[in-house]
Amino acid sequence: MATGGEICYNNGMDEKLDYHRLLEGDIPPWVMRFIKTTGKAINQHQMIKDGDQVLLSVSGGKDSLALALALSVRKKWLPIDYQLSALMINWIEHPIAPEMREPLQQYFQDLGIAFTIVDENQYSPSFNGEFNCYLCARNRRRVLFSYCDAHHITKVAMGHHLDDLVETTLINLCFRGRFETMLPVQSFFDGKLFIIRPMILVHENVTKRLAATYDIPVVKPVCPYDQTNIRAKLKPIVSDLSRIDKLTREHIYHAHGFSDTIEGR
Repeated sequence: MATGGEICYNNGMDEKLDYHRLLEGDIPPWVMRFIKTTGKAINQHQMIKDGDQVLLSVSGGKDSLALALALSVRKKWLPIDYQLSALMINWIEHPIAPEMREPLQQYFQDLGIAFTIVDENQYSPSFNGEFNCYLCARNRRRVLFSYCDAHHITKVAMGHHLDDLVETTLINLCFRGRFETMLPVQSFFDGKLFIIRPMILVHENVTKRLAATYDIPVVKPVCPYDQTNIRAKLKPIVSDLSRIDKLTREHIYHAHGFSDTIEGR
């Protein structure tokens, strides 16, 4: 079901390959599997249909840039047409390097995706001096949802992958006493807006390999809790479980009993 990836990400090469090779059709089998696995999730959960307005949420990290590539390449093969745009939130307190704006703009131009960067405050006054991962995610959604409302966009594509789903499951199960996780498709405002996760069947190793092999302009998002939050601490635990059974991630995905067909979109 999910697509994995070898740990030898760049095949021993000192220099990365030009990502334009992928756009020109020179797609190696492992990248093709990644694109098709992304398409499989889209089809299984009916994430995108003809005429949709889809906004790609871009952090600048490997996952969102990999998703942008997959959606761009796959869109050329589809019998349907939909509008795909991208939004990157640049937190004023932790901004991306100014010199990275142009490479990101060029990348999305090459993909044929309209790309916008908005500067926003990460620490909202409503937080009353508090800050954590939950508040940060809530603030990001506020910005995304406001943008969607202003531009009549009905779907937001997130770069979450299978490892994110597994880690979220363990966080909720072990620390909150609930067997819940992020959904492949999540409805908001009585079905007026949907979050979709096209890479929900993809292993994180694949996006790591893609970023290590090709010269994708990855910008590591600045996060004060990047190495100390619960999710970061769970990653080695998930790796250990996968050494016992290599399909651990897939088993956890299937345990949620997601329906392959989602109605109402």
